[in-house]
Amino acid sequence: MRVDPREKLRRAALLLLLRRHRYPGAREWELRRYLGEGFEEVIKVLDQRLRELGLRVKRVRYGDGEYYAVVLDRPIESAEFRSYGWRVDEMAILAVAVGYILSRGGSAPRKEVESLLEEKIPRWRVERSIERFVRMGYLEQEGEDLKLGVRSYIELDLERLVKLLVGAEEPSGTSRGEPSSQPRESA
Repeated sequence: MRVDPREKLRRAALLLLLRRHRYPGAREWELRRYLGEGFEEVIKVLDQRLRELGLRVKRVRYGDGEYYAVVLDRPIESAEFRSYGWRVDEMAILAVAVGYILSRGGSAPRKEVESLLEEKIPRWRVERSIERFVRMGYLEQEGEDLKLGVRSYIELDLERLVKLLVGAEEPSGTSRGEPSSQPRESA
């Protein structure tokens, strides 16, 4: 029985947009199972349609598989970001933790990450935020070390984050050494 291409597109959108498990999107095997062997073509068509809305399908290799998720095609404006539900200090904790882990080759002792963050943010907030990011899948804990979780690879523009942290890329509307009155966009 042949499935209508529009129905396959609808299924793909549901798989990628509706959250069914811990991470956004779907794994490659899920897409193959629900869409069939030609799922790549369906994903390409869905990606084209989503780009009209400022979204795109992102494919990430992680661990022993691949993940597909819908992400923003361009950074959101600060006014749009306010409704995301995160505090500024939580975003800072995630950005610094991710940056530090990347600077250490993909893994860093949790105590070092916490110590770095506790210089500016109260210990209780750092510990609570790190635990939250581990639960949410942005970070993973292996023994005493932290590493990036699959959501960091899916949802964050890691290359841009590193450039912002080392000062290689300036936020729009500011010059080096001149603080911005606007909050920075998230990575």
